[in-house]
Amino acid sequence: MKSFAKSCLLLFLGCYCSLDANAQSCQGISPQHVADIPSTCGEMTMTMLADQLGRNYLYVANKMGGLKIWDMTEPQMPDQVAGVPVSWLNDLEVISLSQEGVYLYLALGNIFNNDQLSGMAIIDVSEPVNPMVSDVWDSYGLYGGAGIVKADGDYAYLGAMGNGLVVLDISNKSNIVFLSQFVPDISFPDPNPDPPKYNARGMAVKNGLVYLCYDAGGLRIIDVSDKMNPVEVGRYSNPALNGLPRAYNNIILENNLAHIAIDYCGLEILDVSDPSQINQVGWWNPWDCQSNPLNWFSSPGHTNEMAYNPDCQTIFLSTGKSDLYAVDISDPTQPDSCFSYGGVSNNIGTWGVSAFDNNIFLSYICAIVPFVSNWTGVKILSYENNCVNDILEEKKNAIKIYPNPVNDFLQLDFLYGKNYLLTGYDNLGRAVLSEKINHEFNHRIDFSNLKKGVYFLEIKYDQEIYSEKIIKY
Repeated sequence: MKSFAKSCLLLFLGCYCSLDANAQSCQGISPQHVADIPSTCGEMTMTMLADQLGRNYLYVANKMGGLKIWDMTEPQMPDQVAGVPVSWLNDLEVISLSQEGVYLYLALGNIFNNDQLSGMAIIDVSEPVNPMVSDVWDSYGLYGGAGIVKADGDYAYLGAMGNGLVVLDISNKSNIVFLSQFVPDISFPDPNPDPPKYNARGMAVKNGLVYLCYDAGGLRIIDVSDKMNPVEVGRYSNPALNGLPRAYNNIILENNLAHIAIDYCGLEILDVSDPSQINQVGWWNPWDCQSNPLNWFSSPGHTNEMAYNPDCQTIFLSTGKSDLYAVDISDPTQPDSCFSYGGVSNNIGTWGVSAFDNNIFLSYICAIVPFVSNWTGVKILSYENNCVNDILEEKKNAIKIYPNPVNDFLQLDFLYGKNYLLTGYDNLGRAVLSEKINHEFNHRIDFSNLKKGVYFLEIKYDQEIYSEKIIKY
């Protein structure tokens, strides 16, 4: 269950709603600093992710330093227990990462200089202290690196910067197969585009659609139901930014609302229920970005990565030299900040943010432009607030799984009749069962044909991921 570089870089920060009725706003959140994980500018911390199976590990993308794995059993004293050097990854730097089951997916290749291929690696973390590289893929001549990767079933989608969207077959984790590449048109929204500013950066995948943040090219919605022939079916860019720098960086998608980090322009909320008619619902624009063409250079904030707490209806944003902002999206038409951490005067700036349970992780980078940052590493924050405490007991009872250990049939009881996606993994990370549960309150899973051993059961619903270790005897 859940539990918890010698040279600096010139940066150009280019470019997730229906909620439970009992969710509350984020006004009561008060983050406290717990610990730091310092690094160096060569092994710069790009982003990080807490283990999604509830094991006490933190995975950190350390650029030239590869992947580093930290034991977080004692958050005040993180302990590095393993790593994957770039020499195991075709010498490609680690920029971003995501997790599905016991596999990590790494986006590879330096995104700040056009000197590395776009690539992806699959890392088996069945045993996080002993990570194993399942396979590495690179783009064979296409340079520019990769900023993000998302896995969805048997497929992975790679945001390969100027190389656009790459679709990969990952059904065999030891043999990644290239399927297709889609580079969106750069003549939108600016009919006279500057090509280096059009990069596939942030991404969400749902129901055969990829929602792609295309940097200066705004939001693009791409139909990937035919993996060999992706087709753009929607596009959007805020018209208030016409003639100004723009960078659509990252996206959190919940039902029909897309929440998008737009660099120095804050957070935009869009209705994407009809990809051909995307409409703005709300806009948190604290730095009045559209008032001056030079605001990109002088802005106190540059939003990049995001993390979502659905219980508090809160989005955490990394905001460059302003470090961290939390935005209350309980009313999507009026998003507003409810707290911040750090500030413009500390001479350090963030790139990534991740959240898990009551922890927030911030990654800081070495940078000169558009903000100066002279320290890199991860800061670990913790928080307690009423919106979490009031519903913790209810969440504990939302899903009951028994008996465990199990012999023949596993019983699942749900407090809510929602849509659930259930996946079972063996201890080698192989998916051994997959079921969709639609609006049921009780469900039985047949374990009789599975061998004795340890399994991980993962249940996804709304924006939640519930996981539990199951023993078959």
